[in-house]
Amino acid sequence: MKYRALITFLLLFQTMSSALASEVLLEPSVQRLQLGHHTYFWKADTDTATIEDVLKLAPEQWTFNGQSGLSFGYVETPYWIRTSIRNPDDVSRDMLLELSYPVLDHVELYQISDGELVADYRTGDKLHFVERPLHHRNFLFPVRLGPHSQHDIYLRVQSTSALQVPLTLWSQTAFDVADQSRLLFEGMYYGIALVMFLYNLFVYLAVSERRFLYYIGYIACMPLFLASLHGLAFQYLWPGGTWWNDQSIIFFLNGTLAFGCLFTLNFLSITQQRHPIAYRAAVVMIVLSTLLVCLSVIVPYRVLVAPTIVLAFICCVILFGTGVIRWWAGDPSARLYTAAWAFMLFSGIILALSKFTVLPQNLFTENATQVGSAFAIILFSIALADRLNKDKHALFRAQKQAFDIQVEANNLLETRVQERTSQLAELNQRLLEISATDTLTLLKNRGYFDRAFRTSFVEAFRYGRPLSLLIIDIDHFKHFNDDHGHLVGDDCIKMMAACLREIVTRPQDLAARYGGEEFVVLLPDTPLDGAVKVAEKIREQISQSDFRVSSKTLHVTVSVGVHTMTPTSPSESSKFFANADQALYEAKDQGRNRVVTWQEIG
Repeated sequence: MKYRALITFLLLFQTMSSALASEVLLEPSVQRLQLGHHTYFWKADTDTATIEDVLKLAPEQWTFNGQSGLSFGYVETPYWIRTSIRNPDDVSRDMLLELSYPVLDHVELYQISDGELVADYRTGDKLHFVERPLHHRNFLFPVRLGPHSQHDIYLRVQSTSALQVPLTLWSQTAFDVADQSRLLFEGMYYGIALVMFLYNLFVYLAVSERRFLYYIGYIACMPLFLASLHGLAFQYLWPGGTWWNDQSIIFFLNGTLAFGCLFTLNFLSITQQRHPIAYRAAVVMIVLSTLLVCLSVIVPYRVLVAPTIVLAFICCVILFGTGVIRWWAGDPSARLYTAAWAFMLFSGIILALSKFTVLPQNLFTENATQVGSAFAIILFSIALADRLNKDKHALFRAQKQAFDIQVEANNLLETRVQERTSQLAELNQRLLEISATDTLTLLKNRGYFDRAFRTSFVEAFRYGRPLSLLIIDIDHFKHFNDDHGHLVGDDCIKMMAACLREIVTRPQDLAARYGGEEFVVLLPDTPLDGAVKVAEKIREQISQSDFRVSSKTLHVTVSVGVHTMTPTSPSESSKFFANADQALYEAKDQGRNRVVTWQEIG
């Protein structure tokens, strides 16, 4: 009997303690209060339970939380959370209830006072941002508490993401002060990311090394992933994109993994021959993360979120281990790399464990990824700069060594080296001329023209100068060959080449045989009217030239397509050539023996 009475007393004491703990006594001095220790929760049996059904629940159906936060893991069943707030003061209190987990799909709040519903709100990231009660990246609800009143707050939450419900009750002033500090932290992080992105972008444009390109992709995806996870992207980038708001988390996180693996392979010089296991593991990670990036635009978030988190954890471990192995092997570049991935791995583990409810959801676990990625971004940038600097020094040493060897050789065998150098230069020049010259016409061939064309196009783009291109084709040349034979056709092509050499004389201009009976003329720094004059001169001279075959005098004509432009992008060269070619076809369609510009038909 004594033990039974003791057990009854303990149960009664626990019940009374829970009841007291669940009620929030809002003293006048209270400006901020975390509500986790003051909440009950109920896992709904169906999605259709309403506030009326919830109000009818028996007390024993509610589970007391008793912890600083509420975290239920990845569940699709809705949860109801209940807390009571009592205002003992003589004046009303206007408070803010913050739910600081912005990726919940559906959130409903009901405020009950004296058995009556005094306020209700519906929000979540499945509704447009403008539909929120208060426009903020987290879910904010105004809560007005009358003097000497008690209010019951009911929250219904449901989501395909991790179901975490961190609740904080704020006064307006305290919230504004705290939010300013949080925004300062966010601004510092995204400022660091933006500066590092721009810095490495400029370096990539200067040196054109792929490791910088992969790193740019990494530091573009990582901040966008965190901005999507923390609600900033939904607030500022796509406030109406409710579907994309979920998918963007999967998209950018897997993009971060893919670019991180590509960067690792390039930065640490991981090859299949020298490091087969690390190489294959990284390639598998790249394939899987790229696949999830593609699937993120068609497969729902709830299906991909768990595989993505597991893949992110495995990927961080593999990349960290690769850095440790390369460090152990004596690669000096691996030290900073390993330290950076240590921060990333540590912060990624904390985030993953908080999502799976192993760790509580709080300020540290929610911001660990930002802090870790910020340190990683800075360390990666320092490692890249250090690697670039070492490569420059190595190149300088190699050049200096080569120069010293050359000086020594010159001192010992000056005369012989000069003779051999002269012979070699002459031979190289002859080989270059032969490889770049068409054997029939002695004009430059197509390979030489293609290289010169790309160079001239980039220079025209860089200096904002006009570039003109002529494409010339001998009219009815197939019939000419069929009627008079290929040897006579070759003589006709030679005559055409001689005409071009006579007319195209500026040092910077280029005439070349493009193939068969087709020729091209490149005229840098030449406007359209100048190009047309050159084209007409070529056409007239060819049409007026007598071409003798046995006892016959034949006349040959040509069609010319002309295009002139001042490039606005170095990637427009193919289109530029195609437009000139289109002008040539138009000249043939109009009856041949004429000059047509692309501007006339475009």
